[in-house]
Amino acid sequence: MPITANDPKRKTWLDIPNDTDFPIQNIPFGVFLTRDDIITIGTRIGDYAIDLGALHQLGYFDEIPLTDDIFLQDTLNDFISDGKKTWRLVRNRIADIFDAKNPQLKDNQDHRNTVLFTLDEIEMQLPVQVGDYTDFYSSKEHATNVGTMFRDPDNALLPNWLHIPVGYHGRSSSIIPSGIPVHRPQGQTLPAGATEPVFGPSKLVDFELEMAFITTDGNPIGEPIPIDEAEDYIFGMVLFNDWSARDIQKWEYVPLGPFLAKNFASSISPWIVTLDALEPFRTTSPEPEKELLPYLKFKGKKSFNINLEVAIQPENKEETTISRSNFKYMYWNMSQQLAHHTVNGCPINSGDMMGSGTISGPTPDSYGSMLELSWRGEKPVKLNDGSERKFIQDNDTVIMRGYCEGKDRRIGFGEVSTKLLPVYEPQTKTKKK
Repeated sequence: MPITANDPKRKTWLDIPNDTDFPIQNIPFGVFLTRDDIITIGTRIGDYAIDLGALHQLGYFDEIPLTDDIFLQDTLNDFISDGKKTWRLVRNRIADIFDAKNPQLKDNQDHRNTVLFTLDEIEMQLPVQVGDYTDFYSSKEHATNVGTMFRDPDNALLPNWLHIPVGYHGRSSSIIPSGIPVHRPQGQTLPAGATEPVFGPSKLVDFELEMAFITTDGNPIGEPIPIDEAEDYIFGMVLFNDWSARDIQKWEYVPLGPFLAKNFASSISPWIVTLDALEPFRTTSPEPEKELLPYLKFKGKKSFNINLEVAIQPENKEETTISRSNFKYMYWNMSQQLAHHTVNGCPINSGDMMGSGTISGPTPDSYGSMLELSWRGEKPVKLNDGSERKFIQDNDTVIMRGYCEGKDRRIGFGEVSTKLLPVYEPQTKTKKK
Protein backbone atom coordinates (compact mmCIF):
# COMPACT_ATOMS: atom_id res chain seq x y z
CA MET A 1 0.00 0.00 0.00
CA PRO A 2 1.57 3.34 -1.04
CA ILE A 3 2.27 6.05 1.56
CA THR A 4 0.49 8.92 -0.18
CA ALA A 5 0.71 11.11 2.92
CA ASN A 6 4.45 11.52 2.27
CA ASP A 7 4.04 13.28 -1.10
CA PRO A 8 6.56 16.16 -0.88
CA LYS A 9 4.45 18.28 -3.26
CA ARG A 10 1.39 18.14 -1.01
CA LYS A 11 0.32 21.45 0.57
CA THR A 12 -2.25 22.06 3.28
CA TRP A 13 -5.02 24.63 3.48
CA LEU A 14 -4.07 25.28 7.11
CA ASP A 15 -1.89 28.31 7.77
CA ILE A 16 1.35 26.81 9.07
CA PRO A 17 4.95 28.05 9.52
CA ASN A 18 7.42 27.17 6.78
CA ASP A 19 9.89 25.68 9.27
CA THR A 20 7.39 23.67 11.30
CA ASP A 21 8.31 20.22 12.64
CA PHE A 22 4.80 19.16 11.71
CA PRO A 23 4.07 19.71 8.00
CA ILE A 24 1.25 17.78 6.34
CA GLN A 25 3.80 15.08 5.50
CA ASN A 26 4.36 14.30 9.20
CA ILE A 27 0.93 13.55 10.75
CA PRO A 28 2.05 12.20 14.15
CA PHE A 29 -0.32 10.75 16.73
CA GLY A 30 -0.91 11.82 20.31
CA VAL A 31 -3.51 12.23 23.06
CA PHE A 32 -4.69 15.58 24.40
CA LEU A 33 -7.21 17.22 26.68
CA THR A 34 -9.41 19.69 24.77
CA ARG A 35 -10.77 23.08 25.82
CA ASP A 36 -13.99 21.23 26.71
CA ASP A 37 -12.11 18.92 29.13
CA ILE A 38 -12.48 15.97 26.78
CA ILE A 39 -9.57 13.58 26.23
CA THR A 40 -9.18 12.55 22.61
CA ILE A 41 -6.70 10.99 20.23
CA GLY A 42 -5.39 13.51 17.74
CA THR A 43 -2.78 14.57 15.27
CA ARG A 44 -0.96 17.82 14.57
CA ILE A 45 -0.31 19.93 11.48
CA GLY A 46 1.69 23.10 12.05
CA ASP A 47 0.43 24.69 15.25
CA TYR A 48 -3.00 23.09 15.03
CA ALA A 49 -4.09 20.03 17.00
CA ILE A 50 -6.75 17.96 15.25
CA ASP A 51 -9.38 15.96 17.12
CA LEU A 52 -9.52 12.60 15.36
CA GLY A 53 -12.41 11.42 17.52
CA ALA A 54 -14.54 14.30 16.26
CA LEU A 55 -13.39 13.77 12.66
CA HIS A 56 -14.41 10.13 12.89
CA GLN A 57 -17.83 10.96 14.38
CA LEU A 58 -18.41 13.45 11.55
CA GLY A 59 -17.88 10.70 8.97
CA TYR A 60 -14.46 11.57 7.59
CA PHE A 61 -13.11 8.02 8.05
CA ASP A 62 -16.19 6.12 6.88
CA GLU A 63 -14.31 4.26 4.14
CA ILE A 64 -11.80 2.82 6.67
CA PRO A 65 -12.93 -0.11 8.89
CA LEU A 66 -12.56 1.46 12.35
CA THR A 67 -14.51 0.87 15.54
CA ASP A 68 -16.75 3.77 16.58
CA ASP A 69 -14.66 4.53 19.68
CA ILE A 70 -11.17 3.96 18.27
CA PHE A 71 -10.22 7.64 18.69
CA LEU A 72 -12.39 8.32 21.76
CA GLN A 73 -9.91 6.82 24.19
CA ASP A 74 -7.25 8.14 26.53
CA THR A 75 -4.42 6.10 24.96
CA LEU A 76 -3.35 5.03 21.49
CA ASN A 77 -2.93 1.37 22.49
CA ASP A 78 -6.04 0.05 20.71
CA PHE A 79 -5.36 2.05 17.56
CA ILE A 80 -1.78 0.77 17.52
CA SER A 81 -3.11 -2.78 17.91
CA ASP A 82 -4.98 -2.42 14.60
CA GLY A 83 -1.67 -2.73 12.77
CA LYS A 84 0.34 -1.05 10.05
CA LYS A 85 -2.37 -1.27 7.36
CA THR A 86 -4.77 0.78 9.52
CA TRP A 87 -2.10 3.30 10.55
CA ARG A 88 -1.23 3.90 6.91
CA LEU A 89 -4.84 4.21 5.76
CA VAL A 90 -5.59 6.74 8.51
CA ARG A 91 -2.47 8.84 7.80
CA ASN A 92 -3.21 8.86 4.09
CA ARG A 93 -6.82 9.91 4.75
CA ILE A 94 -5.81 12.72 7.12
CA ALA A 95 -3.41 14.04 4.48
CA ASP A 96 -6.25 14.03 1.95
CA ILE A 97 -8.64 15.84 4.32
CA PHE A 98 -6.18 18.66 4.93
CA ASP A 99 -4.81 18.84 1.39
CA ALA A 100 -5.07 22.32 -0.12
CA LYS A 101 -7.04 20.89 -3.06
CA ASN A 102 -9.73 19.27 -0.89
CA PRO A 103 -12.64 21.61 0.08
CA GLN A 104 -14.57 18.98 2.10
CA LEU A 105 -13.50 20.18 5.55
CA LYS A 106 -11.89 23.42 4.46
CA ASP A 107 -15.25 24.88 3.42
CA ASN A 108 -17.25 23.53 6.39
CA GLN A 109 -16.78 26.09 9.15
CA ASP A 110 -18.90 24.21 11.71
CA HIS A 111 -16.81 21.07 11.30
CA ARG A 112 -13.59 23.08 11.44
CA ASN A 113 -14.69 24.67 14.72
CA THR A 114 -15.28 21.19 16.12
CA VAL A 115 -12.06 19.43 15.11
CA LEU A 116 -9.38 22.15 15.13
CA PHE A 117 -7.62 23.47 18.23
CA THR A 118 -4.75 25.85 18.70
CA LEU A 119 -1.96 24.54 20.87
CA ASP A 120 -2.85 26.84 23.77
CA GLU A 121 -6.30 25.23 23.90
CA ILE A 122 -5.04 21.72 24.60
CA GLU A 123 -2.98 19.84 27.18
CA MET A 124 -0.89 16.96 25.91
CA GLN A 125 -1.10 13.62 27.71
CA LEU A 126 1.02 10.47 27.77
CA PRO A 127 0.20 8.99 24.33
CA VAL A 128 0.24 5.31 25.31
CA GLN A 129 -0.21 3.20 28.40
CA VAL A 130 3.29 1.76 28.62
CA GLY A 131 2.95 -1.78 29.90
CA ASP A 132 6.61 -2.70 29.58
CA TYR A 133 9.72 -0.61 29.01
CA THR A 134 13.17 -1.79 27.93
CA ASP A 135 16.25 0.42 27.75
CA PHE A 136 19.13 -0.53 25.50
CA TYR A 137 22.79 0.50 25.59
CA SER A 138 23.41 0.78 21.86
CA SER A 139 25.70 3.75 21.17
CA LYS A 140 29.27 2.56 20.75
CA GLU A 141 30.63 6.04 21.41
CA HIS A 142 28.68 6.32 24.67
CA ALA A 143 29.61 2.84 25.86
CA THR A 144 33.25 3.50 25.00
CA ASN A 145 33.26 6.83 26.85
CA VAL A 146 31.76 5.32 29.99
CA GLY A 147 34.06 2.30 29.82
CA THR A 148 37.06 4.60 29.42
CA MET A 149 36.06 6.62 32.49
CA PHE A 150 35.39 3.76 34.85
CA ARG A 151 37.41 0.85 33.48
CA ASP A 152 40.53 0.17 31.41
CA PRO A 153 40.51 2.57 28.41
CA ASP A 154 42.09 -0.16 26.28
CA ASN A 155 39.16 -2.46 27.08
CA ALA A 156 36.36 0.08 27.36
CA LEU A 157 33.73 -2.22 25.83
CA LEU A 158 32.79 -5.35 27.73
CA PRO A 159 33.26 -8.61 25.75
CA ASN A 160 29.55 -9.02 24.91
CA TRP A 161 28.93 -5.48 23.63
CA LEU A 162 29.83 -6.01 19.96
CA HIS A 163 27.82 -9.24 19.86
CA ILE A 164 24.43 -8.33 21.38
CA PRO A 165 22.26 -5.22 21.90
CA VAL A 166 22.72 -4.94 25.67
CA GLY A 167 19.60 -3.85 27.55
CA TYR A 168 17.64 -4.00 30.79
CA HIS A 169 13.98 -3.95 31.79
CA GLY A 170 13.02 -0.54 33.25
CA ARG A 171 10.09 0.88 35.20
CA SER A 172 7.10 2.03 33.13
CA SER A 173 5.13 3.75 35.92
CA SER A 174 7.51 6.72 35.98
CA ILE A 175 7.43 7.46 32.23
CA ILE A 176 5.94 10.95 31.90
CA PRO A 177 5.15 13.37 29.05
CA SER A 178 7.00 16.59 28.33
CA GLY A 179 6.19 19.43 30.73
CA ILE A 180 5.84 17.34 33.89
CA PRO A 181 8.59 18.35 36.37
CA VAL A 182 10.81 15.84 38.16
CA HIS A 183 12.05 15.97 41.75
CA ARG A 184 15.71 15.36 42.55
CA PRO A 185 15.87 11.72 43.67
CA GLN A 186 17.23 10.39 46.94
CA GLY A 187 18.96 7.14 47.67
CA GLN A 188 22.11 5.47 48.94
CA THR A 189 25.51 6.62 47.73
CA LEU A 190 29.07 5.78 48.71
CA PRO A 191 31.09 8.97 49.25
CA ALA A 192 34.67 9.04 48.00
CA GLY A 193 36.95 7.29 50.47
CA ALA A 194 34.08 5.94 52.56
CA THR A 195 33.45 2.28 53.35
CA GLU A 196 29.78 2.65 54.34
CA PRO A 197 26.96 4.25 52.33
CA VAL A 198 24.95 7.33 53.26
CA PHE A 199 21.38 8.30 52.40
CA GLY A 200 20.49 11.62 50.79
CA PRO A 201 19.80 13.55 47.61
CA SER A 202 21.65 12.57 44.45
CA LYS A 203 24.39 15.09 43.72
CA LEU A 204 24.96 13.88 40.16
CA VAL A 205 21.60 14.07 38.38
CA ASP A 206 22.03 13.67 34.64
CA PHE A 207 19.99 13.51 31.46
CA GLU A 208 20.41 10.85 28.79
CA LEU A 209 19.70 11.85 25.20
CA GLU A 210 17.71 8.96 23.75
CA MET A 211 14.94 8.09 21.36
CA ALA A 212 12.37 5.38 21.95
CA PHE A 213 10.15 3.30 19.72
CA ILE A 214 6.62 2.13 20.46
CA THR A 215 5.54 -1.39 19.49
CA THR A 216 2.30 -3.02 18.52
CA ASP A 217 1.13 -6.51 19.52
CA GLY A 218 3.81 -8.74 18.13
CA ASN A 219 4.24 -12.37 18.97
CA PRO A 220 2.77 -15.08 21.18
CA ILE A 221 5.07 -16.22 23.97
CA GLY A 222 7.79 -18.46 22.63
CA GLU A 223 7.79 -17.07 19.07
CA PRO A 224 10.66 -14.76 18.04
CA ILE A 225 10.18 -11.82 15.68
CA PRO A 226 12.55 -12.21 12.69
CA ILE A 227 14.77 -9.21 12.03
CA ASP A 228 13.36 -8.68 8.52
CA GLU A 229 9.84 -8.37 10.00
CA ALA A 230 10.73 -6.24 13.02
CA GLU A 231 9.66 -2.88 11.54
CA ASP A 232 6.14 -4.24 10.94
CA TYR A 233 5.74 -4.18 14.73
CA ILE A 234 7.11 -0.65 15.31
CA PHE A 235 4.44 2.07 15.32
CA GLY A 236 6.67 5.10 15.68
CA MET A 237 9.22 7.03 17.70
CA VAL A 238 9.48 9.71 20.39
CA LEU A 239 12.25 11.77 21.95
CA PHE A 240 13.29 10.27 25.27
CA ASN A 241 15.12 11.79 28.25
CA ASP A 242 16.08 8.86 30.45
CA TRP A 243 16.99 10.65 33.67
CA SER A 244 19.85 9.20 35.68
CA ALA A 245 21.34 9.65 39.15
CA ARG A 246 24.98 8.78 38.56
CA ASP A 247 26.12 8.57 42.19
CA ILE A 248 23.22 6.32 43.20
CA GLN A 249 23.85 4.18 40.12
CA LYS A 250 27.55 3.76 40.86
CA TRP A 251 26.77 2.27 44.29
CA GLU A 252 23.79 0.09 43.39
CA TYR A 253 24.32 -1.29 39.90
CA VAL A 254 26.47 -4.30 40.86
CA PRO A 255 25.40 -7.09 40.49
CA LEU A 256 21.99 -6.59 38.83
CA GLY A 257 22.23 -3.25 37.06
CA PRO A 258 20.21 0.00 37.17
CA PHE A 259 17.49 0.41 39.81
CA LEU A 260 16.70 3.56 41.86
CA ALA A 261 19.15 5.60 39.78
CA LYS A 262 16.95 5.12 36.73
CA ASN A 263 13.37 4.47 37.83
CA PHE A 264 12.52 7.88 39.32
CA ALA A 265 11.56 9.44 35.96
CA SER A 266 11.85 9.12 32.19
CA SER A 267 10.40 11.88 29.97
CA ILE A 268 9.06 11.53 26.42
CA SER A 269 7.86 13.91 23.73
CA PRO A 270 4.05 13.70 23.40
CA TRP A 271 3.69 13.20 19.62
CA ILE A 272 4.58 9.77 18.18
CA VAL A 273 6.10 10.16 14.72
CA THR A 274 5.41 7.07 12.61
CA LEU A 275 8.04 5.08 10.76
CA ASP A 276 6.05 5.86 7.61
CA ALA A 277 6.71 9.58 8.10
CA LEU A 278 10.42 8.89 8.61
CA GLU A 279 10.71 6.72 5.50
CA PRO A 280 12.45 9.40 3.35
CA PHE A 281 15.21 9.76 5.94
CA ARG A 282 16.49 6.21 6.08
CA THR A 283 20.25 5.82 6.28
CA THR A 284 22.84 3.12 6.75
CA SER A 285 23.87 1.83 10.17
CA PRO A 286 27.51 1.65 11.27
CA GLU A 287 29.32 -1.40 9.90
CA PRO A 288 29.50 -4.24 12.46
CA GLU A 289 32.98 -4.75 13.86
CA LYS A 290 32.36 -8.40 14.68
CA GLU A 291 30.67 -11.12 12.66
CA LEU A 292 27.03 -11.13 13.78
CA LEU A 293 25.00 -14.20 14.53
CA PRO A 294 22.42 -14.84 11.80
CA TYR A 295 19.37 -13.58 13.74
CA LEU A 296 20.99 -10.12 14.00
CA LYS A 297 22.01 -9.77 10.35
CA PHE A 298 19.88 -7.46 8.20
CA LYS A 299 19.65 -6.02 4.72
CA GLY A 300 18.97 -2.44 3.65
CA LYS A 301 18.86 0.83 5.54
CA LYS A 302 17.51 0.29 9.05
CA SER A 303 18.52 3.56 10.71
CA PHE A 304 17.28 7.14 10.30
CA ASN A 305 19.02 10.49 9.91
CA ILE A 306 17.49 12.34 12.88
CA ASN A 307 19.24 15.47 14.15
CA LEU A 308 19.17 15.74 17.94
CA GLU A 309 19.84 18.68 20.24
CA VAL A 310 19.99 19.17 24.02
CA ALA A 311 19.68 22.50 25.80
CA ILE A 312 19.81 23.53 29.46
CA GLN A 313 17.72 26.47 30.63
CA PRO A 314 18.41 27.79 34.15
CA GLU A 315 15.37 29.25 35.88
CA ASN A 316 14.37 32.60 34.35
CA LYS A 317 17.40 32.54 32.02
CA GLU A 318 17.92 31.85 28.33
CA GLU A 319 18.68 28.31 27.23
CA THR A 320 22.06 27.07 26.02
CA THR A 321 22.41 24.30 23.46
CA ILE A 322 25.07 21.99 24.88
CA SER A 323 24.93 19.00 22.54
CA ARG A 324 24.16 18.21 18.90
CA SER A 325 24.01 14.56 17.96
CA ASN A 326 22.23 12.22 15.54
CA PHE A 327 20.24 9.00 15.83
CA LYS A 328 22.22 7.52 12.91
CA TYR A 329 25.23 7.03 15.20
CA MET A 330 23.50 4.10 16.93
CA TYR A 331 25.56 0.93 16.49
CA TRP A 332 22.57 -1.35 17.09
CA ASN A 333 19.42 -0.36 15.17
CA MET A 334 15.77 -0.82 16.17
CA SER A 335 15.27 -3.96 14.10
CA GLN A 336 18.25 -5.61 15.79
CA GLN A 337 17.03 -4.52 19.21
CA LEU A 338 13.55 -5.95 18.67
CA ALA A 339 14.83 -9.17 17.11
CA HIS A 340 17.19 -9.69 20.04
CA HIS A 341 14.53 -8.77 22.60
CA THR A 342 12.20 -11.49 21.28
CA VAL A 343 14.66 -14.18 20.14
CA ASN A 344 14.08 -16.03 23.43
CA GLY A 345 10.31 -15.94 22.89
CA CYS A 346 9.58 -12.81 24.95
CA PRO A 347 6.23 -11.38 23.73
CA ILE A 348 5.70 -7.68 23.06
CA ASN A 349 2.43 -5.79 23.43
CA SER A 350 0.80 -2.67 22.06
CA GLY A 351 2.29 0.37 23.75
CA ASP A 352 5.53 -1.24 24.88
CA MET A 353 8.43 1.20 24.73
CA MET A 354 12.04 0.50 23.82
CA GLY A 355 14.66 3.13 24.66
CA SER A 356 17.68 3.42 22.38
CA GLY A 357 20.19 4.05 25.13
CA THR A 358 22.19 7.26 25.35
CA ILE A 359 23.04 8.57 21.87
CA SER A 360 26.55 10.00 21.66
CA GLY A 361 28.36 11.00 18.51
CA PRO A 362 32.09 10.91 17.69
CA THR A 363 32.95 14.43 18.88
CA PRO A 364 32.77 15.97 22.38
CA ASP A 365 30.01 18.38 21.34
CA SER A 366 27.84 15.42 20.29
CA TYR A 367 27.90 13.51 23.58
CA GLY A 368 24.49 12.58 24.99
CA SER A 369 24.91 13.07 28.75
CA MET A 370 26.47 15.46 31.24
CA LEU A 371 28.64 12.58 32.45
CA GLU A 372 30.39 12.72 29.07
CA LEU A 373 30.03 16.42 28.24
CA SER A 374 31.69 17.42 31.52
CA TRP A 375 33.78 14.23 31.61
CA ARG A 376 32.75 13.21 35.14
CA GLY A 377 32.71 16.87 36.20
CA GLU A 378 36.34 17.50 35.26
CA LYS A 379 35.40 19.85 32.38
CA PRO A 380 32.39 21.99 33.43
CA VAL A 381 30.03 23.03 30.64
CA LYS A 382 29.65 26.81 30.27
CA LEU A 383 26.17 28.27 29.78
CA ASN A 384 25.17 31.54 28.10
CA ASP A 385 24.43 33.23 31.44
CA GLY A 386 28.03 32.71 32.56
CA SER A 387 27.31 29.84 34.92
CA GLU A 388 28.77 26.35 34.63
CA ARG A 389 27.34 22.88 34.95
CA LYS A 390 28.96 19.59 35.85
CA PHE A 391 25.55 17.96 36.25
CA ILE A 392 21.96 19.21 36.34
CA GLN A 393 21.11 21.68 39.11
CA ASP A 394 17.77 22.25 40.85
CA ASN A 395 15.34 24.34 38.76
CA ASP A 396 17.25 23.70 35.54
CA THR A 397 15.06 22.70 32.59
CA VAL A 398 16.46 20.14 30.16
CA ILE A 399 15.08 20.47 26.60
CA MET A 400 15.60 17.92 23.85
CA ARG A 401 14.64 18.44 20.22
CA GLY A 402 14.80 16.21 17.18
CA TYR A 403 14.10 16.58 13.47
CA CYS A 404 14.87 15.18 10.04
CA GLU A 405 15.62 17.66 7.29
CA GLY A 406 15.83 17.23 3.54
CA LYS A 407 15.69 19.51 0.54
CA ASP A 408 11.89 19.30 0.31
CA ARG A 409 10.67 18.84 3.88
CA ARG A 410 11.37 18.81 7.59
CA ILE A 411 9.86 16.13 9.81
CA GLY A 412 10.26 16.81 13.51
CA PHE A 413 9.35 15.51 16.93
CA GLY A 414 8.84 18.83 18.69
CA GLU A 415 10.52 18.72 22.06
CA VAL A 416 10.63 17.03 25.43
CA SER A 417 11.12 19.63 28.16
CA THR A 418 11.48 18.77 31.85
CA LYS A 419 12.33 20.88 34.90
CA LEU A 420 14.32 19.38 37.76
CA LEU A 421 12.80 20.42 41.08
CA PRO A 422 14.48 20.13 44.49
CA VAL A 423 13.99 17.03 46.63
CA TYR A 424 10.33 16.41 47.39
CA GLU A 425 9.26 17.90 50.72
CA PRO A 426 5.98 16.56 52.12
CA GLN A 427 3.42 19.19 53.04
CA THR A 428 3.11 19.70 56.79
CA LYS A 429 -0.45 19.22 57.91
CA THR A 430 -1.83 21.84 60.32
CA LYS A 431 -3.33 20.22 63.38
CA LYS A 432 -6.90 21.15 64.17
CA LYS A 433 -7.43 22.85 67.50
